[in-house]
Amino acid sequence: MTKKKLSKANHIPEFATLEEEAEFWDTHSTADYEHGFKPVRVRFAKNLSNGITIRFDPDTLQKVRLVAHTKGIGPTTLIRMWVLERLQEAKQL
Repeated sequence: MTKKKLSKANHIPEFATLEEEAEFWDTHSTADYEHGFKPVRVRFAKNLSNGITIRFDPDTLQKVRLVAHTKGIGPTTLIRMWVLERLQEAKQL
């Protein structure tokens, strides 16, 4: 078996900006550059958090959903962010 020599066409270039890199990958296949990638070990923690149930009246819940939608996130993520922000503010007092 002979190994193919890597040509400049198979070399992942350096990018000045994220936009430049995004444009490159929009027009190229990662399959052509597999030699340039290295495997990584990934570990996932289990049970990162516990849940809590919060009850809202329908109008309040609708407002939360609307704000979350305008931010492009889910309502539980938005509420979690708000709680963490308030806890950070309370810590600074």
